[in-house]
Amino acid sequence: MIIAAAQFLPVPGNIEANAARMAGHITEAAGRGTGLVVFPELALTHYDLDLIAADPQGLAVTEDDARLAPVRDACRATGTAAVVNAPGRAPGGGSRPAIASFVFGPDGALVTRYDKVHLFEGENAVFAPGTAEGRCTLGGIRFALATCFDNSFPEVAARAAADGCRVSLASSFHGSAERVARYAQQARDHGLHVLLANGMGTSSSASGCGLSGAWLPSGERVTAAAAWTGAAPGDGAELVFTDVRDHITLMSDPAVAAIPVEECGEPLVDVRTAAPALLVAEDRTDPLGAYAFLREGVLQRLLAAQKSLPDGLRLQFVEGYRPPGLQRRYFEEYTDELRAAHPDWDAARVHQAASRYVSPPGIAPHSAGGAVDLTLVTTEGEPVDMGTRINASPEESDGACYTGAPDLTPTARAHRRVLNAALTAAGLVNYPTEWWHWSYGDRYWALASGAEHALYGPKEWEGLTGAAEVKEPAGT
Repeated sequence: MIIAAAQFLPVPGNIEANAARMAGHITEAAGRGTGLVVFPELALTHYDLDLIAADPQGLAVTEDDARLAPVRDACRATGTAAVVNAPGRAPGGGSRPAIASFVFGPDGALVTRYDKVHLFEGENAVFAPGTAEGRCTLGGIRFALATCFDNSFPEVAARAAADGCRVSLASSFHGSAERVARYAQQARDHGLHVLLANGMGTSSSASGCGLSGAWLPSGERVTAAAAWTGAAPGDGAELVFTDVRDHITLMSDPAVAAIPVEECGEPLVDVRTAAPALLVAEDRTDPLGAYAFLREGVLQRLLAAQKSLPDGLRLQFVEGYRPPGLQRRYFEEYTDELRAAHPDWDAARVHQAASRYVSPPGIAPHSAGGAVDLTLVTTEGEPVDMGTRINASPEESDGACYTGAPDLTPTARAHRRVLNAALTAAGLVNYPTEWWHWSYGDRYWALASGAEHALYGPKEWEGLTGAAEVKEPAGT
């Protein structure tokens, strides 16, 4: 996933105008392959404490505020998530708003809200502090949310890292390059990839210097926006980008294996007979037909997703259930390939790299009957541009197999966005290293969705007397 920080000079107090500017930045960033855009502290109103104190209710919003409709619509239209920081109305109806980060997902719906915990000086007279940690998962990456002064407390970043967060998103309003530079230490001390969206401009309360940017876990700064130098609205508006695909939670992550399974006993059904409306790929050489089986609940969700597709498109089912023995063979063969190509890699690195493309056998979603490999085709069954073929490895595709790969054609990106929207709305989750791999009910689904346990565990299919064979090794 590529993520971006957007800095611009808001119109003080004009929520409608600033939301429109944000929508424009989201659209622009999406056109450059971005999956998430982060905005500075109080960017919806401008950081002006006197202005907000004069009308705390009128300038405060909730996630469903009509004035935020351009942002939600832009997220939905482009399949891009956004972090919008604004005065947020107190959930309990209190008189003081919070400094709130609203995280809108690629479908425009609220993912989470984080209220700034550590208020700075004059903020205490205007805002109420939050009490909970800021966390969310998008695109298989665990993010921490922190707002400006929150980042002055090392324990905030330490808790984020301990919670399994890989990337910290900071919405801030710092006034000096010296303060911005401190994010390098935060990244280095806690092993976090840090993205800063810093405000710019002046107000009665403070001044923002711009200089939004990103730091690797090593502390190295990898991107930086310009410093704010003028007072004209729009001056210095800029997007900066950083690639966080290395921080995707892979199938090999211990957090996936730690998810408990409470097997629901749902049967495997043959997609070919149970769902004639679903097109099944015919280029399989599996005499037992195991690939065409799927848990009943997953199949029902695929049918719902297909109904939501735009006219002219339909799903093509490629592979569902995979017997555990076949999964083990695929994993061993791919690890052998990686070991031969990288003799300097130790066993742990080989295992982790292999799980980008083939799941470790013990937790494999395909072997639980909860995963499906699929693509989009026309209603006549003709292929459409998805950026790569199904089962293209990271090596073969130069990373274009990743769902959020940046260097796709506009057509391929649009098709992936359509597929993602339909399947996400139906309740499935994507494995972000493979645009074609979606699942429901398995351990990875539980981790990504926040479910307490998986519904499906690895399943031996009664009557399956031999290993199924396919034309080529398949992904996860």
